[in-house]
Amino acid sequence: MLSRLFAFREGNVMRRLSVFNNMSLDGFIADSKGSMDWAHKAPDDAEWNAFTASNASSGGVLVYGRTTYDMMAGFWPTEAAMQMMPDVARGMNGAQKIVFSRTMKKADWQNSALYHDAVADMRRLKQEPGGDMVILGSASIVAQLSEVRLIDAYMIAVAPIVLGDGKSMFAGLSQPMGLALTDSRRFANGTLVQSYEVRG
Repeated sequence: MLSRLFAFREGNVMRRLSVFNNMSLDGFIADSKGSMDWAHKAPDDAEWNAFTASNASSGGVLVYGRTTYDMMAGFWPTEAAMQMMPDVARGMNGAQKIVFSRTMKKADWQNSALYHDAVADMRRLKQEPGGDMVILGSASIVAQLSEVRLIDAYMIAVAPIVLGDGKSMFAGLSQPMGLALTDSRRFANGTLVQSYEVRG
């Protein structure tokens, strides 16, 4: 499904920016402590593993905020990641990556580029030739770019869990944002992956 979010664009065709995130039934992408452990699936869940491996090999540019970038960079290059999910690890490590941070001085994870102004830099990046981009995690970046309507599509993996409190990727949105459901897929583990395009 993520492959639908990615394409290589040249010339005057604007690059698309999408979001892929796990979300609890009550709308949080991390719990009140910032943990996403609740979103992890059973290691022998073949259907979900095939889906994530396919997503990881879809190409395109991965986009992060600092917190999510640090978490990803601390895991995917490790031997443990290669043993647990080798296809996903290869895809994550090999992909081109963008991280937005006002405080980072450098981004050392393979194929990473560091930018400091999420809105201004993303507005420019969308105008440049290159692959489409997808944000993973990174609630504050999603919120900032949603507010100014720079995100074109959202793919949300709704997990069958209620957290009660946590971090929303839409916190602080100043006005409603209409979405159109374009696809839906149910997994045996109870996760429902729903794809939306921004309307208007």
